[in-house]
Amino acid sequence: MSTTATTVERSLRKERIGIVTSDKMSKSITVTVERRVMHPKYQKFVKRTSKFMAHDEKGEAHIGDTVRIMETRPVSKQKRWRLVEIMERAK
Repeated sequence: MSTTATTVERSLRKERIGIVTSDKMSKSITVTVERRVMHPKYQKFVKRTSKFMAHDEKGEAHIGDTVRIMETRPVSKQKRWRLVEIMERAK
């Protein structure tokens, strides 16, 4: 295998859309992502939530905002996501 003509292919990064639940840290936000899954026995949809720590460099997201986050390299012990855009501001 030749290393001279090797191109590095970057895999697609995961993206999630959620609501900011905390912005009290500097350059960090907590985003809650909600998804609906079917219960295996009762065949009803159940809400499941996941919380992600995301890097917000400019500190522009606030509680209640709907945001898009993207997977990235580890920024700190808990942060593996970064803010891509604010889709809708809180009212």
